[in-house]
Amino acid sequence: MRLCCDEMLARLGRWLRAAGYDTAIAEGGIADATLIARCAAEARILVTRDRHLAAAARGRVTVVRLAESEISTQARALRVALGADWQFAPFTRCLVDNTRLDPAPPAMAAQVPPLSRAAGGPLRVCPECGRLYWLGGHVRRMLARLAEWSVP
Repeated sequence: MRLCCDEMLARLGRWLRAAGYDTAIAEGGIADATLIARCAAEARILVTRDRHLAAAARGRVTVVRLAESEISTQARALRVALGADWQFAPFTRCLVDNTRLDPAPPAMAAQVPPLSRAAGGPLRVCPECGRLYWLGGHVRRMLARLAEWSVP
């Protein structure tokens, strides 16, 4: 499932990336027609809160229009609308640029804070931007939230 969140849902888009979904996030100010064309060209489902954008895209691309304003209710609505599994493939994509993460070379472990390094866990790197990901307290909290959103 390939998704595209409009700029109003950028935060939800980053959470979808955290769950492992290939999720584009529209840049601020992009024209509706350009966004719809991108979704069509890349076979992406458009996720939006904008009723005008949803109406313009309907029939051209698959659209999910969310009425919810809070992230937790948006996540649950996506689970219902698309069958989104919030524990699909956690932390396998870069939260910044959506690139699939690679295992990090052992030498990069020196960049991880000592307490997190001692806890162990996989170390991943984004081949596009070089951002390093490790299993720290923030990841454990995010995993708990993803698990919460997976409960019907």
